[in-house]
Amino acid sequence: MINLFIAQPLLFLIIFPGILLTITIHEYAHCWTADKLGDPTPRVKGRLTLDPRAHLDPLGVLAILFTRFGWGKPAPYDPYNLKDPVRDTALIAASGALVNFLAAGILAAIYRVIPISSELILISIVQLAAINVYLAIFNLIPVKPLDGSKVLQALLPSDMAFEYEKFMDQFGLMILILLLIPLAGRTAPIVQLISPVANFVLGLLFG
Repeated sequence: MINLFIAQPLLFLIIFPGILLTITIHEYAHCWTADKLGDPTPRVKGRLTLDPRAHLDPLGVLAILFTRFGWGKPAPYDPYNLKDPVRDTALIAASGALVNFLAAGILAAIYRVIPISSELILISIVQLAAINVYLAIFNLIPVKPLDGSKVLQALLPSDMAFEYEKFMDQFGLMILILLLIPLAGRTAPIVQLISPVANFVLGLLFG
């Protein structure tokens, strides 16, 4: 994204608000799902809103500018307010990625169906769809503190889930940092991990 700002500042200015919206809808989806599953915590804490100021984390926004991976403020919820804490926690965790995939699908539909003559707008649509796809896949990686860890934990048998949670509490953040660091001048391992999957999804949407 920073390279885009240098090379094509106008395109960057078009895309940047969309990046903020991408993070906002991701976190809002968590809050909305928790609220619908019976937990009033997001509503009480003022997070049941599409106002970006409630959801954006400055560091997460900076991260998405330098990579295609970023984050917002963690969605607050209380598992004790949920009817089925294990299942509902997984649903809350997965909802952010699902909304990003949905957003990418809507952008692809606009690209395919609506006649748009501006090449700049078309490029912006593809770029925003890509950011949504990358963000969704990134968050589904089963490494704590990413959403995918909560989804996987819900799917594991209780004894394995306990051991997995204990391991991730100790090493999850370290693993994530190692995945994000480029090694010996190469792209970061997480990019190598995500890009083939993201390119496949984008190929289905736009190919």
